[in-house]
Amino acid sequence: MRIFIQLVLDFLLAAGAIQAACRIRPVYFSADGELYFLTAVSSVIFGVAVVFSSFLIDVYDDSGKFRKREILARVMLAGLTSCLPIAVVYMLAPGLLPEKKTVLVGILLFSSGQFLLRLLLNAVKLPQRIFILGTGNFALEAYGIAANSAKNIEIVGFVSCLAESEALAGMESRSGKVLEKVDPSLVIGDAENLPELVQQLKADAVLVALSERRGVFPVKEMLLCKMRGSEILDVPTFYEQTYRKLMLEQITPSWFLFSSGFRRTTIFVAFKRFLDIVLALIGLAFTLPFFPLIAIIIKLDSPGPLFFSQIRTGLYERTFRLYKFRTMRQDAEKGTGAVWSTENDPRITKVGAFLRKSRIDEFPQFYNVLRGDMSFVGPRPERPEFVEKLKLVIPYYSKRHFVKPGLTGWAQVCYPYGSTVEDAVEKLRYDLYYTKNLSPFLDLLIVLETIKVVIFGRGGR
Repeated sequence: MRIFIQLVLDFLLAAGAIQAACRIRPVYFSADGELYFLTAVSSVIFGVAVVFSSFLIDVYDDSGKFRKREILARVMLAGLTSCLPIAVVYMLAPGLLPEKKTVLVGILLFSSGQFLLRLLLNAVKLPQRIFILGTGNFALEAYGIAANSAKNIEIVGFVSCLAESEALAGMESRSGKVLEKVDPSLVIGDAENLPELVQQLKADAVLVALSERRGVFPVKEMLLCKMRGSEILDVPTFYEQTYRKLMLEQITPSWFLFSSGFRRTTIFVAFKRFLDIVLALIGLAFTLPFFPLIAIIIKLDSPGPLFFSQIRTGLYERTFRLYKFRTMRQDAEKGTGAVWSTENDPRITKVGAFLRKSRIDEFPQFYNVLRGDMSFVGPRPERPEFVEKLKLVIPYYSKRHFVKPGLTGWAQVCYPYGSTVEDAVEKLRYDLYYTKNLSPFLDLLIVLETIKVVIFGRGGR
């Protein structure tokens, strides 16, 4: 949500900057009667150009606290980058923007304001102070999650639970092994005193990381903390909020049942399908004129058909035929069967490597979206041969098929191309996060990130 607030604030800042630039310099539009309309249109065009350029240059990267010169460098680079889409507008419809010097003044005003706004937002980004309830191995794992996070999180300390300590001691005596535990110097109190500790040290949340909850969970103390306004988190939820993916190792069926999310209203499904049709038609309209050129290049590079079709697993594990431009030799899987593509795969043709890197090979999938086999945004559809194998070794893998597969998805923009079971596990974390948090805002973020991925050629193989 923070990134959308920043996008809206910057868009309003951009509109104000171009309006101020028009006051500083004379505005030469075609007629006085059109001035109000054209300045409003100019504000929208200018705002979209500079905000999109800022997104492209990672000005809204919230993964850490950047130094002033780093913020300044990104803001300046974003201002320079915005000149490109603005130049395209001048070529296609020059009457929709003020003269070039006025727009340059607007970019300077916007970049200055954006820099100051980033500094202000960084200054008010207070750390989240958290207590960890537990002293066993699970508590250490929770600490690692917080410590490795780029978010502004401060661990106030660990709180022991006497019943958990006794349970861990019993496990040690039975196994004869010393279990990994939290350093006693980091333990600042017991669960009985937790409500008072939370108030004294002004903690924002309590992270429950007990290695064993049955019969040891301090219900009375936790309820008191909750009633006094503290946030109570379990480790899977904390992991989800921190990394924007799911912690598959610690998720139980009851977590799926009682956690928020995994809801899809009829109105949202209908709206998503409407957008899929609109975006697929726009995509086909823009890409179809290039199909003959792509066809010639593919044919000149290697013998074989222009298109490549393959059975994939879709919604509710129903199969469908997916279409792509051919990027491999015609006999790519002869003698091997279904195998994942690897780094520098010898089966990929020279032209195919470029098509994959630039994502041009995906253009025919607009047809799949139009047919309803796929959505524009969703988990990438996998081959049935791989799905059956992955379902046997990865818990909850089949849950990714409760939404339509997509042309792009959260896993695609957050994780590089995967070709192993370990990669499939990591991508499933992102796919299930998307399924749980499905919303128009998340879809918009994925589309914007996809544009960035395509432009910079990240992750293709």
